[in-house]
Amino acid sequence: MSLPVLLTQHIARRPQRIALLQHVAEQGSITRAAKAAGISYKAAWDAIDELNNLAELPLVVRSTGGRGGGGARLSEAGERVLRLYQRLHALQAEFLEAAEHSGDLDLLGRLMLRTSARNQLQGQICGLRREGRYDRISLTLSGGLEIAALITEDSTERLGLTLGATVVALLKAGWVQLLAADAAPDPQSNCLEATIEALLAASQGPTEVKLLLGNRQTLCAFAEADWLHAQGLQAGSTVRVQFHPSLVLLGVPA
Repeated sequence: MSLPVLLTQHIARRPQRIALLQHVAEQGSITRAAKAAGISYKAAWDAIDELNNLAELPLVVRSTGGRGGGGARLSEAGERVLRLYQRLHALQAEFLEAAEHSGDLDLLGRLMLRTSARNQLQGQICGLRREGRYDRISLTLSGGLEIAALITEDSTERLGLTLGATVVALLKAGWVQLLAADAAPDPQSNCLEATIEALLAASQGPTEVKLLLGNRQTLCAFAEADWLHAQGLQAGSTVRVQFHPSLVLLGVPA
C-alpha cells in the first residue's frame, strides 16, 4: 500500500516530526524519544497525533505501564514511513545544492505554510451539494466516520474539489464543543462520539481536552474545568462533540 499523498508531502515539509519516529524506534518510549528529540512529552504526542490523523493506519503503537511512562513502538506503517523519511533525508543535500538562489528556498518556505489549526483530519470527498451560496462538502474519514464542511462555490472551484478527492479538514480546537450528557446536538452541526484521552489543565484559562475518535484519529478541544467536573468527565469518559460545517476549513496538496 502506497503512502497517502498528503502524508508524503507532510514528510517533505516537516522532517523533524518524522525524525521523531526514529527516536521512538530507538528508545522504545515516548518519554525517552521526546527527550532525545529535545521536545516536551506533550509536543511529541501532538506531533504523533498529527501524523496518525494524516495516515491510513496508526504509525505508533503505545502500551501503558512501561518504563518512562509507557512503552511505544512503530507499527508496520510507521516503519514504512520512517524508511521513506530516511530516503528523503539522503536526497536533502542534493536538493539544497540544486537551489540556484538562496531566495528560492525562502519562497518555498512561504508557500509551505504551517497552520494554527490544532485539528487536521484527512478524508475523501463522498458528497458535493450546492446549498444556496455555499457548497456542502461531505467527507468520509477512516473507519467510516463522516463530517461535512460548508465552503463557497468559488472555494470549491479554486481548490478543484471533486468526488473521491483527498483533502484535509482543518478545525480550531476552540471550535469543537463538548456536549453535556443530556444536551441535544445541533441538527445542523457535525456530531461525533469520542473518548477523552487526557485532560491537560492550564494555570489560567480552560482545560485542554484530548479526544480519541472511534477510528483512532484525534481531536483537541477546550472546556472549563468546572463544567468538566460538573459533568463527571475524566480520562476514559465517552463524550459527544459538535462543530458546525461552516467552521471546517479544507486544504488540498498545492
